[in-house]
Amino acid sequence: MAFRRLIPSPLLGLLSFLLLHPITTTSTVGAGTRLGLIRNKPYSSNIPVFREAPAFRNGDTCGSPNTTGRIHVAMTLDANYLRGTMAAILSMLQHSTCPENVDFHFLAGDFDSDIFLTINSTFPYLNFNVYHFDFKRVHGKISKSIRLALDQPLNYARIYLADILPADVSRVIYLDSDIIMVDDIAKLWEVDLEGKVVAAPEYCHANFTKYFTEAFWSDPDLVRTFQGRKPCYFNTGVMVVDVDKWRKGDYTHKVEEWMAVQKKKRIYHLGSLPPFLLIFAGNIKAVDHRWNQHGLGGDNLEGKCRNLHPGPISLLHWSGKGKPWLRLDSRKPCTVDHLWAPYDLYRSSTLSLEE
Repeated sequence: MAFRRLIPSPLLGLLSFLLLHPITTTSTVGAGTRLGLIRNKPYSSNIPVFREAPAFRNGDTCGSPNTTGRIHVAMTLDANYLRGTMAAILSMLQHSTCPENVDFHFLAGDFDSDIFLTINSTFPYLNFNVYHFDFKRVHGKISKSIRLALDQPLNYARIYLADILPADVSRVIYLDSDIIMVDDIAKLWEVDLEGKVVAAPEYCHANFTKYFTEAFWSDPDLVRTFQGRKPCYFNTGVMVVDVDKWRKGDYTHKVEEWMAVQKKKRIYHLGSLPPFLLIFAGNIKAVDHRWNQHGLGGDNLEGKCRNLHPGPISLLHWSGKGKPWLRLDSRKPCTVDHLWAPYDLYRSSTLSLEE
């Protein structure tokens, strides 16, 4: 089900919607709603408060946002990562030539009206839909990994994008919540997939064997899955996905089959990433590394700071154990965290009214 913002509506209409429409319905709420009051505490105990972002408008070359091509971006919504999500959205809009052409598709576990209101008040002009991801879809399929965060059901929502998104969405950019875009997202959107299902930066210099256990590499039948291709690591936190090809190839089921093997034989340790590697590694459209300057969160085990890799940068990704907002708040930031800070809309203030 999807909760959609398409037409202007006053605050009263929005509140009426939230009161009258339970989670089991699909309804429309306003795209132009403004919340004039900035509260001195979150709507609920675990929802932070954010400043309202500026209104970003299309450049002269974009044409009407209703007639030009749309760019579809999918992300998950989690209260624990909402601060990162807000910064990511701001960065994409700020660096986009045609920000009004970007449609956001948010996948959430339980519908939380406080999160909805927070997005609505922070980005009053954002084009976005919120979809319910039923955790029952992965019940009994998730195996314990090296970090608790990787075991959360919402971490597996990217597997079900093709099932959740509307049928008319044929391509989507999937992004983690711990990214900052410093280039025009249209450039990534326009990549030629050359018939592939997935496009992403790939890293063939990485030690691919470490992503699977000895139980995998010692089983000749399992190892044959990579026969005829050179598998390279890629990060599933930044992907362009041909949703139509995903649906036609029934890749959701193929990923689930590998998750079932994992439950029986323990062939990997890193959550939802390895099944993607088993299916797509060595068979994706490789895009420039500038689109995923990953690993900025630090070492997964020791939490050490990472430096930027040399070369041009279009997207910064705090994959790994550490998140920039947590390190900044603790006053123990890594140097790279200061690149995230300008996009932080988090607001801790006393009660005030917007003009």
